[in-house]
Amino acid sequence: MRLLLVEDDPAFAVLLAADLRGAGYIVDTAGDGEQGEFLGATEQYDAAILDLGLPKLASLDVLKCWRDAGNAMPVIVLTARDAWYEIVDGFKAGADDYVCKPCHPQELLARLQAVLKRVHHSTSPD
Repeated sequence: MRLLLVEDDPAFAVLLAADLRGAGYIVDTAGDGEQGEFLGATEQYDAAILDLGLPKLASLDVLKCWRDAGNAMPVIVLTARDAWYEIVDGFKAGADDYVCKPCHPQELLARLQAVLKRVHHSTSPD
């Protein structure tokens, strides 16, 4: 399965992408909102992991663009922002799940598998 990771912290993106690849996923990365929105709109992904607080284009605007265009790709918001109203805003924008940093990679993988199972009826990365 092919994932899009949109994360502006290069060191964290490398580590997270390595964990996802180690679990068998194909991972493309974007370092800002504009690049992430473009990739999500023009490429076929099974799911996206979207950090909040991206440069160039706000993360929730990225998500709204995808949803307004009819892109139903599952999206997990991954962020250090944990205020209840930010979580609600993420879900209102179209997120399928919301994970607060720091989180253990196994938790994120379990949440990703749960979202993929609901949407694609599959938990394997193949």
